[in-house]
This record gives sequence, structure tokens and C-alpha cells, in this order.
Amino acid sequence: MLHPRARTMLTLALPALLIGIASSVILLFLMRLTGILQTFLWQTLPLSIGVSLFAPGWIITVLTFTGIAVGLIIRFFPGHGGPDPASEPLISTPVERRALPGLILAMVLGLAGGVSLGPEHPIMAINIALAVALGGSLLPRVHALDWTILAAAGTIGAMFGTPVAAALIFSQTLKGNDDVPLWDKLFAPLMAAAAGGVTTSLFVHPNFSLPISHYSQLHLTDIFSGAVVAAIAIALGMVAVWCLPRLHTLMRKIKNPILMLGAGGFVLGLLGAIGGPQTLFKGVDEMHQLVFGQTWTVYDYFLFAIIKLAALVIAAASGFRGGRIFPAVFVGVALGLMLHEHVDAVPAAVTVSCAVLGMVLVVTRDGWLSLFMAAVIVPDTQLLPLLCIVMLPAWLLLAGKPLMMAGPKN
Repeated sequence: MLHPRARTMLTLALPALLIGIASSVILLFLMRLTGILQTFLWQTLPLSIGVSLFAPGWIITVLTFTGIAVGLIIRFFPGHGGPDPASEPLISTPVERRALPGLILAMVLGLAGGVSLGPEHPIMAINIALAVALGGSLLPRVHALDWTILAAAGTIGAMFGTPVAAALIFSQTLKGNDDVPLWDKLFAPLMAAAAGGVTTSLFVHPNFSLPISHYSQLHLTDIFSGAVVAAIAIALGMVAVWCLPRLHTLMRKIKNPILMLGAGGFVLGLLGAIGGPQTLFKGVDEMHQLVFGQTWTVYDYFLFAIIKLAALVIAAASGFRGGRIFPAVFVGVALGLMLHEHVDAVPAAVTVSCAVLGMVLVVTRDGWLSLFMAAVIVPDTQLLPLLCIVMLPAWLLLAGKPLMMAGPKN
């Protein structure tokens, strides 16, 4: 009853379903482990020894020792804790299996210790490596690239609790042709992304949206304002793009990874002591504090944005294992709130969503993912036409510009 095309798509349906579920379970388990360690380092331990929560000295101490611990893993574990995320795209070739224990430990310690990176790059590498290894042994006729795509889609679905981001990303990478239509190619990845998103939603409810005032109606002036906000975010982000490879090269002059990451952790501690706890960790929970917390001033928002962006660059350049998307979202939120506070005639929904769009576009150079993150942070359908229009000049500004990546590891 089924066409041969349908039978071909169904061949990978069950593996895609299992990979999506497994991707979510691995993500949830590692994030739970990270949360337990984070609670111990930042609440249980300081209270037990009589130290104030998030005291400047404690922030510097924890981040310095976090850097030393990650450096020890990279120095002595097989595979050196996996590839350097600053030199790798989000979806890359599979990591060798012997590097996975070190990569897992380095990620958990770094995120729990307050490093300003997200889990997306290590989790992606872990899930892809496991999917290629296990899938290749069970179904050797399936190409490693297919397992990579399924694991990446399942991980993206699991991180956001929805398959939408995966659908957008892979719609531009899996190009269709006359023989194999695009949606035939998207079938299995979307199955994996849906399984990952549903599994995550069964246990936790990822909440990226901010309680920003409703945007009631599109105005022409808001389009111009949004374009200016996105341009400001891009300009700030391009400073980080310029700094990352140069700082990465400078840090590699410290040949010993223990000293290199210890020094990076110390600098991150200094930045955290200045910016406060809002500028630590991956930034998802912290960006809610910018809205729900005390009344912040223009200077406060500016400080949060600059400190977080500097911490992101230093953490990536130092070799900590983590991704750059979630901290970039925090920077966009802080910048958008600052611009709204400075010119309150421009709605916060416009400034925040357009700043997030611009900053994520700089970091990922992916238009669909940038639109998705902006729409998720400020979930207002009235903004979608504005965001699509603002994307056009933003994309023109970044055409041909360097990516936010360092060169190959020395």
C-alpha cells in the first residue's frame, strides 16, 4: 500500500525515534548532574563554611578552581576532553569514543562552576558520537552522516522542547532535488527532533520566553527602530568575533592547559565579581532575573551585556567545553532591555527580540535559528513580520564577515 519512497523514509523512522529519545535522556541526565553540582558549589558549600552566597571572593575562587579542574581533565584524560569548541562548528564530525568521558566531565564541571557557556556544543558532540558508534554497529549499511544528522536533530529538539528549530535548520542544509524531495530528507530528522522534544517536555518544560509587554500592532517606525537595534547588537557582537581568535592564539601561548584554563577561570571570576551572579552560568535562568528581579538601570543592563560578552569570549578562548548560543541570547536580552530603558518610546518587545536576533545571528550565522530564538524569547505573533523584515538588513551587514570561531588548535 505504501510507495517505495514512503518505505524508504520508514526505514529510518524507528532509529530516528530511538535516537531522539536517547538524545533527550542524555541531555536531561547531564543537566541534572550539572544542577546538583552547581547547587553544591554555590549554595551548600559556601553556607557550610560561613561564606555569603555569591560573595566576590567566592566567585573568583570557584571559577579559578573550575578552570584548574577542567585543565586537569584536558591534560590527562584520553582524547583531551574532546575538540576545542572555539574551533569547531555546532554540528561537526563524530568525536572519538575515548574522548567522551573527559568531554562529559569537562562540560559538567565548567557549567556547574559558573563558566559563561551553554551545553549545546558538548551535548551535540556526545550524542553524535554515541549515535554514530551504536548505529554503525547495529545498521552498518546506514552512512555515518545519516546518524550524525539524526543525533543533531534529536539534540536540537531536546534542548528547545520542540522540533521547530530542527526543522528550520535542516531545511536549509538538506537540499532537495528532483529525485529526492526536501521533505523526504526531512522526515527522519524531524522524527528524531519530535521524539527529543516530546521526551524533554515529559520531564521538564523549557522556558525561554520572557514576560515582555504585548506588542499590539506593527508600526513603520518600529521596523526602523528594530533594524537599528539589530545593527547595534551586530556591531557589539562583531567586536567579540574580532577578539576571539586573537585571544585564543594568545591563550595557546600558555602550553600547559592546567595553567591556561586556571588563568581563564581567574579572569572569569574577576568578571563575575564585577557583574554579579546574573553574569554567571549559561544565561537562560539569569535572563529571567533581568525581568523579574529588582529595578535595573541603563548602566546595569549595559554592564550585564558587556561583562557577559567578555566572559563568553574568554571562556571560549581559554578552552572551556561549552557552546556560545545561550550566553549570546542573554547578551541580546540585556542589550535590548538597556535600549528600551534608554528610549522607552520603542517597545521592549521590539528592542529585546531584535537585539537577540542580531546577537544570535553573529554567533551562529544562521538566519532561521536567529529568527527562532528571537520569536521564542518574545513569543508574540505580531512581531514575526517585523523580525522577518529586520533580518534582511541584518543579513546584509554580516554578509562575508568572519565567523565567531578561532583557528585550528595549536
